[in-house]
Amino acid sequence: MDDFARGGGEGAVGGPQRSGPQVSAGTALIRGLMKRCPHCGIGPIYVRWAHDARVCSHCGLVYEPTEGDTWAFTIIGDRIPVAAGIVIVYFELGSRLGPLALFAAMTVVIALLVWTTPNRWGLGVALLYLQRTWWPDPLDKLPK
Repeated sequence: MDDFARGGGEGAVGGPQRSGPQVSAGTALIRGLMKRCPHCGIGPIYVRWAHDARVCSHCGLVYEPTEGDTWAFTIIGDRIPVAAGIVIVYFELGSRLGPLALFAAMTVVIALLVWTTPNRWGLGVALLYLQRTWWPDPLDKLPK
């Protein structure tokens, strides 16, 4: 049991289980935030501002093997901060600022959220990568 908890032993289907991520969780998350492949750190996740590359050009990692795999990470890491930012600016600052200052503050918050969108989505790709390495699927092909 101790061996299985450390990542050794067999997986749920009976095949050999990978021994955790090939890179540390922190490294993979930082690479995702920087819009780089969480596996190798070299290939870009996006070729333009937010047009995903689908596959790493360096190591061959498929970023999202099945359409919608990063959906939960996108909702948590994207929609909730947007809503929280708007609520904080509106309710917290709205009572203290005049309408023009409130509009300027909301514009700044929205601009920051739009500007950092690919970074947050890259973090979602990194979280999916960590999920795939910690709980492997025998049919999922991760690069060595």
